[in-house]
Amino acid sequence: MDIRDIARLSGYSLGTVSRVLNGHPNVSDKARMRVLKVVEEVGYEPNSNARFLKMQGRTAIAVFVKGARNLLFADILERIQALLSEADEQADVIYLDEDENEVLYAIHYQQVRHPKGMLFLGGDPAFFKTSFSRVSVPGVLVTNTAAGLAFKNLSSVSTNDVEAAREVVEYLFSRGHRRIGIVGGNRALSQVSGRRLHGAEEALRAHGIELDYERDYEPCHFSMEEGYDAMVRLIMRSPDLTAVFALGDAIALGAMRAVFDMGLSIPGDLSLVGFDGVNSSQFSIPRLTTIRQDTRLIATRSVETLLACLGGETKPVREMVPFQLLKRESVRALSPEDRVGSAPAADGGDDASNAVAATVGVSAGRAPETAKAGRTRARASRVQVSERRGVI
Repeated sequence: MDIRDIARLSGYSLGTVSRVLNGHPNVSDKARMRVLKVVEEVGYEPNSNARFLKMQGRTAIAVFVKGARNLLFADILERIQALLSEADEQADVIYLDEDENEVLYAIHYQQVRHPKGMLFLGGDPAFFKTSFSRVSVPGVLVTNTAAGLAFKNLSSVSTNDVEAAREVVEYLFSRGHRRIGIVGGNRALSQVSGRRLHGAEEALRAHGIELDYERDYEPCHFSMEEGYDAMVRLIMRSPDLTAVFALGDAIALGAMRAVFDMGLSIPGDLSLVGFDGVNSSQFSIPRLTTIRQDTRLIATRSVETLLACLGGETKPVREMVPFQLLKRESVRALSPEDRVGSAPAADGGDDASNAVAATVGVSAGRAPETAKAGRTRARASRVQVSERRGVI
């Protein structure tokens, strides 16, 4: 079995297979997954390739980064690289798509590069549960938890996402908000976004509110671009929201621009909370209220845990680092008349805004739409896809 057989079985050219096996980024996700699946199925280990033979002597630590546009990971990765350098360890950084199976890629990477250990920034424990038994070196899951996974060579350092999300909702309630939307991630409980959603849902339910996923939640990847588009969709669907919880700061920063492009203001028309506490969140206008994850501590404990495992420590670590709610400028306190159920008189505005406010009416199970919501919908309707991202 050689590379030509892999090409034949996968249906891709020798050049494509070679790029996949060498970890080049200029390969489609579909091609990479197909080639790696064939490699896994046939148990191919490319010992006949001179370049791989040369690489077998390397003892680097592999750092898999799941989502190249995630601002939180950039902060953590910088610290990880510095710490590994101080420990005289070499780091090989591999960027993966947010939806890719990082464990499948790690299994292949282990076969051809033989790293001494692995760090996973992001990751889906569901993938670890089904496949990590084939990884023989120590690994640390960073920002997600390995709780419930019984692998002796897998540790984790993370934040209590459920509790942090609860705190966000409680803070918004304390500021008078009752119509709260959520944007970002997906609902899979094995992923951080799913746990944040779960925490927010529990907090809302404690106040007698059931989260309407069809109306008040909009999924997206952890990037500013997708946060922008998701926020537009959410506001156009639910213009009566008074606050939005973005499940990541990158999402929140994109969402903030979308609100501005729709002719609205933060926090005047809509309050916004993020999650991560990345450095750039303190320089936005307004400064973003957010959950701060201690990236320095997360990176430090992740590296220390991995180095301890490499030094002979056999007991896996399941550590959660503290978080902090940073109460900044993007959330305002609502007066009683601004809350859901009240219907203050329109304060003027253009004819289109007033017409929308007058004609929306009452939908099943919903409070009458306020003048502010009507103006929001009218402005939202004028935002065209072709006008976004710097053209407006």
